[in-house]
Amino acid sequence: MASSVTSMSSSTILLISICTLSSILSVPYATASEEGRTRPFKRVYAFGDSFTDTGNTKNAEGPSGFGHVSNSPYGTTFFNHSTNRYSDGRLVIDFVAEDLSLPYLPPYRHRKGNDTFGVNFAVAGSTAINHLFFVKNNLSLDITPQSIQTQMIWFNRYLESQECEESKCKDFDDTLFWFGEIGVNDYAYTLGSTVPDDTIRKLAISSVSGALQALLEKGAKYLVVQGLPLTGCLTLSMYLAPPDDRDELGCVKSVNNQSNYHNLVLQNKLEEFRKQYPQAVILYADYFNAYRTVMKNPTKYGFKEVFNVCCGSGEPPYNFSVFGTCGTPNATACTNPSQYINWDGVHLTEAMYKVISSMFLQGNFTQPPFNFLLAKKERAG
Repeated sequence: MASSVTSMSSSTILLISICTLSSILSVPYATASEEGRTRPFKRVYAFGDSFTDTGNTKNAEGPSGFGHVSNSPYGTTFFNHSTNRYSDGRLVIDFVAEDLSLPYLPPYRHRKGNDTFGVNFAVAGSTAINHLFFVKNNLSLDITPQSIQTQMIWFNRYLESQECEESKCKDFDDTLFWFGEIGVNDYAYTLGSTVPDDTIRKLAISSVSGALQALLEKGAKYLVVQGLPLTGCLTLSMYLAPPDDRDELGCVKSVNNQSNYHNLVLQNKLEEFRKQYPQAVILYADYFNAYRTVMKNPTKYGFKEVFNVCCGSGEPPYNFSVFGTCGTPNATACTNPSQYINWDGVHLTEAMYKVISSMFLQGNFTQPPFNFLLAKKERAG
């Protein structure tokens, strides 16, 4: 994350990576209320990392310590048990499904029952850059081999597995593609290394662009692409960075600058795609500034704790320690997670995800607005 943090032990990096991985128990497949509503889309395909994953890392190879995400209090706010989401409840993609009157998306690797309405290919710990890059630079812990390229391979396999005519399998007129945030892990895994941010940014944007272009070439017409969040305001960043590395929000300045620059390059690439594929509607979901808006006036959105984690262990002011993360025996959870922005130090509470999703779906934090996409879809029939 922070380029100003120049050294870190392998054990600390391992624990950071644990915060970005997950494993699964059972994934709910509840249908949102459809009364009085017409579904604008018949299905959603989602991609991304732990901010979007709903269960693709079940039984993933790696240290057994990853199983802590299967423990309480993960999922207790909404599902009443762990669903392998890195939160106390629903994620942005879950609120998207609800808003579209669709079921919650089943994970590709462990989908149960009906996947007619879409599939989630996002993987916790996933990177934008191919895993081989990290192996070659001795930055791999051999625990997060999946990248956006992996997810595209899964997507292609999924299409091939469908029992339908090829023309219909590739008919995306009624499909929304949701690209959740991906790229935070790429920067995190190179923390303390000699690999410059510019290299990560260039490779990550190129990789994501390749995946988006592959979808557009297949005929994707409606895409939403999330940028990186306000990463410097995550508790882990605050915990690791030196106290003199702060911005006007009190967050880690170097990390937020890193994410902001990444997002600017991504937006420029999306603008190129809009010109290259005028038949497609491509939205940029401004995760960074939506998060920033909440941080500027947290009480307006019901938040009292902006850095302190709801679930964790450690001394004030963060209640966070890489040696006692949420779900481990030494960690405890707050009784009022809706008043917290940070859930476990890396991921957000359901309450925060709900606010962010509302900003995307009903607010003005997508360019163009999400209502514009719905209107284009309605006119297209």
